Amino acid sequence: MKKKLDKFLGTVLVLLLAILVIAVLWQIFSRYVMNSPSSVTEEIARYLLIWVGILGAAYCSGQQDHLAIEILPPRLEEKSRMRLKVVLNVIIMLFSVLVFVIGGARLVYLNHVLGQSSAALHLPLSYVYLVVPLSGVVILVYKWIEIRNPEKYLL
Repeated sequence: MKKKLDKFLGTVLVLLLAILVIAVLWQIFSRYVMNSPSSVTEEIARYLLIWVGILGAAYCSGQQDHLAIEILPPRLEEKSRMRLKVVLNVIIMLFSVLVFVIGGARLVYLNHVLGQSSAALHLPLSYVYLVVPLSGVVILVYKWIEIRNPEKYLL
């Protein structure tokens, strides 16, 4: 399951990043060559950057490539190190549920109820912020997989 999720998320992130690069290049071209900057591409780039950043952080969490200060784990025995990593993953899961999933869902709901939309695209901002709870769920899935298979992912 982890490999399928990795492949899917990697593909989505590459696609979003490619669209982001194209939007920024078009913005540069239209601003400096055509002397007519496009506000639409600026908004697209801004919202894609949010999606790539937050979804990319969830992907990095699943790859265990996130920022970590490794002072204690190298000094522990293998069994204690595994227990510590399980505890840390549970803490990450709690944080993910409280901040990303619940907090993000409240943010999406509030923006949906208020009917806020972007200036140029008239895109509901709830769609933009949907990445927050989505990334929280992705982090939960990754950490659950790691806890279920500690000898494979946590050593």
